[in-house]
Amino acid sequence: MPATPIRLAHRAVAALVLALPAAAQVPAAATTEHVVPSVLATRRTSPVAVDGKLDDAAWAAATPITQLRQSRPDEGAPATLATEIRILYDDDALYVGARMSEPMGAAGIRAPLARRDQLLAANGNNGSFNSLTTDKLAVVLDPYHNHLDEVWFEINPAGVRGDQFNGDPSWDPVWEGATQVTADGWTAELRIPYSQLRFSSRDVQTWGLQLWRFVDRLNEQDQWSFRKRNESGGPAYYGHLEGLAIAKVPRQAELLPYVVSRGQFKYAEPDDPYHSRTRTKLNAGADIKYNLTSSLTLDATINPDFGQVEVDPALLNLSAYEVAFDEKRPFFIANRSAFSFGGLSCINCNNTSSLSAFYSRRIGRPPQLNGLVGNSAAYADMPDESTILGAAKITGRTNNGYTIGLMDAVTSKETARYLTALGAPEKAQTVEPLSNYFVGRVKKELRGGATTVGGIVTSAVRALEGDTVLTDRLRDNATAVGVDWSHAWSNRVYRWRGTLMASDVRGSPQAMAFTQRSPTHYYQRPDRDVASDGLFSTRYDTTATSMRGYGLYTRLAKENGNWIWELQQNWRSPGFEVNDLSIISRVDYRWMNGNLARQWVTPGRFYRSAFLSYGGQAQFNYDGDRTDLEQYAFNSIEFNNYWVMRSYWGRTHNSLDDRLTRGGPVVGGVGYDYYQLGVSTDPRGRAVWNVQNGYSVGFDGTRSWSFTPGVAIKPAGNIFVQLSPRWNWSQDGAQYVTTVKDPTATSF
Repeated sequence: MPATPIRLAHRAVAALVLALPAAAQVPAAATTEHVVPSVLATRRTSPVAVDGKLDDAAWAAATPITQLRQSRPDEGAPATLATEIRILYDDDALYVGARMSEPMGAAGIRAPLARRDQLLAANGNNGSFNSLTTDKLAVVLDPYHNHLDEVWFEINPAGVRGDQFNGDPSWDPVWEGATQVTADGWTAELRIPYSQLRFSSRDVQTWGLQLWRFVDRLNEQDQWSFRKRNESGGPAYYGHLEGLAIAKVPRQAELLPYVVSRGQFKYAEPDDPYHSRTRTKLNAGADIKYNLTSSLTLDATINPDFGQVEVDPALLNLSAYEVAFDEKRPFFIANRSAFSFGGLSCINCNNTSSLSAFYSRRIGRPPQLNGLVGNSAAYADMPDESTILGAAKITGRTNNGYTIGLMDAVTSKETARYLTALGAPEKAQTVEPLSNYFVGRVKKELRGGATTVGGIVTSAVRALEGDTVLTDRLRDNATAVGVDWSHAWSNRVYRWRGTLMASDVRGSPQAMAFTQRSPTHYYQRPDRDVASDGLFSTRYDTTATSMRGYGLYTRLAKENGNWIWELQQNWRSPGFEVNDLSIISRVDYRWMNGNLARQWVTPGRFYRSAFLSYGGQAQFNYDGDRTDLEQYAFNSIEFNNYWVMRSYWGRTHNSLDDRLTRGGPVVGGVGYDYYQLGVSTDPRGRAVWNVQNGYSVGFDGTRSWSFTPGVAIKPAGNIFVQLSPRWNWSQDGAQYVTTVKDPTATSF
């Protein structure tokens, strides 16, 4: 019996586990030449009012943390300004009190007002041209002490707060923070409830802890648990918060109901029986959260609001590919890191993407056949989205190192009513069938987080009910399975990571032929020769009732030190299809990449830091056509006056394009050289300038120039104005030459 994708994935998991080195005695965390600090948490014995004043008697009992060291600008040097941080805890929350000295008083403090979380745009690094710079304090926790999680809380002197979980700024916990600006600096108090965190149930716990202070006036970043900038950093380098004796956390339940009233005012044809100039709609639902244990959470939802907290941006998409929007519905955002899978990182790379397994906006999507009804109807009443009848998920982490995510959701059958002409009989058509979606994710941590192994299963099942309109266009069911791994050694200097997935989709011959012809696959290309990807058939078959494929990503890299490098492979077989519960725009390629880089983090005579990389990438489809070949070099240098200069050179060689004709023959693409130079000024100034110039010259004589002068003006703490006009010039040339795949007919 042939192996199914699920059986193949199970074999891959077993092979991967057996292949892992048996040396489990490595240190639990990365080490450097510097001692990892620790601090003993102090139980709160008297009240603490979170007002930023630090005048409560309880703070006197806490051990002060005062030894911070510079990450920037003078790596390893003691912090320029004094900082004192104290930590308290009780059975409900963690408390952080901090006193940041500033000899210039309020005049030396940079504290812009901003929307909540906006300061996270700087990604923890002051100096970004297009984001606010500010003084701030950041408290970063690893509550499981697994050397993997990064729970970030930050606050600036104006009381603006931000938070993120493992780099995801959409995470939105409920916590308190207050600040006060004083004559000799500023103070901050934070209260972080345990109900917003996930941690073990041990009687006495140790958490990972990192503390940052950002001093904008000095362009300085100070950290408590010091690590070098040429080290990958992160939770593996955190210090220790010890002695947390937390009583059993009560099981907390939250109910968040909502009622949404919508009003639409736009022109409607006088004879339209379904629409008028004014249209109102009332919708209601609720999100429910219940802490099963201190580490496992149950989330459920009934008819979540697809209108979302913020609307999606308007855009005109003229490409053949779908645009992915961010998820903003609270139910799907909550603890979504439990479903994160795979991932991609590179020193330098272009036009590639990670192997995605789950895109939550598939659940409750706009009905897929609305367009079909709209094309044949004179007047129509079509649903805007698929109603989520109900959804539930369990997320968290067990005490023995397993991260778990389970989700199931059911969306309702949606029907459109329409008229083909005024006075004609009304018709009805199902535009989205009753559907069930399932995602199961598990990840195991080994060797103190230096090694992780995980798996995922996704499933989408539709009740098509024999409706030929549905069966001809939609797949009955889709299944995908995958494994991912990350293995670091030599104190996390080297890392091997990877992702492997297999997909299986089924439906009627008409639906599968429609899938094969879609922009993701283009099986119908007239010059396409491939009939197998080595495991499954990839022949264009109008009688097929299923399609299978696989995806692979792997990266071997040196991540720490002055010299770093990487080698990568990223494959998608022609039959790989996960768009029922994920999002993928194209398949049928084997992509490879390599980079070598040198970084200087110790200040020299005229620079503070510098980075130089050189690399390249190539891509072939499964027919063997070379669809991409690039070389590139990048350089960045920060001068002693905090100005930054960046330069980039890239050469894209002649190649073949199997997508441009949208299912037609392959065409030849003419290569080009691209040059870019940019300079930005000191980000602490009231006006920050960024000038960028680009120049491209094609091998056929085509030329283009771009010039982008930009300025960010900060006249006051609550005003931020950015202007970035752009000018383009071009000299036409024949960029593409249509050709059959005949190597004697072209120079490709």
